[in-house]
Amino acid sequence: MQRLMHTALAVMLALLLAACTASPPPRYQQESYVFGTRVEVTVAGLPTEQAAPAVAAVLADLDRLHRKLHAWQPGSDLVRLNQAFASGQQAAVDAEMTELLQLAQDGEQRSQGRFNPAIGQLIQLWGFHADRYAARLPDEQARQALLAAAPSMTDVELADGQARSRNRAVAVDLGGLAKGWALDRSAAILREHGVRQALVNIGGNVLALGEKAPGEPWRVGLQHPREPRAMAVIALRDGEALGTSGDYQRFFEVDGRRYCHLVNPADGTADCRREAVSVLVNTGERPGLRSDVATKSLYFAPAADLTRSAAAFGIGDFLLVDGEGRITLSESMARRVHWLDPAPARVTVLPTEKTRLAGERAG
Repeated sequence: MQRLMHTALAVMLALLLAACTASPPPRYQQESYVFGTRVEVTVAGLPTEQAAPAVAAVLADLDRLHRKLHAWQPGSDLVRLNQAFASGQQAAVDAEMTELLQLAQDGEQRSQGRFNPAIGQLIQLWGFHADRYAARLPDEQARQALLAAAPSMTDVELADGQARSRNRAVAVDLGGLAKGWALDRSAAILREHGVRQALVNIGGNVLALGEKAPGEPWRVGLQHPREPRAMAVIALRDGEALGTSGDYQRFFEVDGRRYCHLVNPADGTADCRREAVSVLVNTGERPGLRSDVATKSLYFAPAADLTRSAAAFGIGDFLLVDGEGRITLSESMARRVHWLDPAPARVTVLPTEKTRLAGERAG
């Protein structure tokens, strides 16, 4: 009996020592710069010799897409397409570009026009089709002329590997969906390479695979739109995507007023109506894409239409920071957000539809 006790104690001691000295799960990370923003790809739980080729494949694909979809770099596929539209000609489009144009059309329809990738000429007029942009307002007559032309993705016709536009004012800018679409592609590439634990971050648009470590989720910060810090943290589950759009990355100021790259399709203005919008996609297909497009729709949506605007993309979790720094978020998002000190003082939680209806019946 004494020998058995000694043996058991020895085994327990060995296990404790192993637990104390065990190295953390390996983690491999690489960075790049595409779509005008920083990209980080982190893989956990795999040795470097297996993680490195997977990450390299992702970064190579992102670089290819950056060159293909660039909105103003001469020679890009998108620039050539827009040149054809402007001249009233049709252009050959491959399966990938066809898919993107169809997704852009779907996004405009779901958002009721609040997301409209056909307004590239308006974005250019505001000076945001440049790596460096001047602090100047656009010519008002030119802005009104483009508004009157009413470019829309519904003007784009796709058939037999060809694309044409019935409206020469259409200039497609895929910046509002490319990052999210690329997130989904990156996740697929990682899975093909046997990666099951990863975090892909493309300029604040983030998608998680698996966990950072057993029992430890990937945690990402929500950027404070006016301070150099995170204002909150969200723990992402497997397959979830977090999308954010804001007025704090590409903007300029004239006479103390801020103008940003988020141009309103309805009136052609670049006024910063909200400081930031974030959405969390936790169900359904294409989580990266939906998280990207939905933020643009919610950015321009009236306050009374936020829940319906998010629901059009199958999303229930969203958060907005208005022009005064006040925060509005859905009830389900409130359960996922962990505020960091100092916690925001002005927060409004919108009840879900079921909660709202129950409250109305009780009243």
